[in-house]
Amino acid sequence: MTNTPRTPAAGGFLIAVGAVVGAGVGLFLDQPTLGFLVGVSVGVAIAVGIWLVGRSN
Repeated sequence: MTNTPRTPAAGGFLIAVGAVVGAGVGLFLDQPTLGFLVGVSVGVAIAVGIWLVGRSN
């Protein structure tokens, strides 16, 4: 059996998408800063979740 190294999953894309989508939704609701912060928070939470799952394998 060959031992191939695993490449880590990147979560930076999720953080960036969360920021853009959150700012867009916040702009629609007249709260762009709050939307941006919520979007970044959700993106970071998902990225950390992916990191934890990838770390356990």
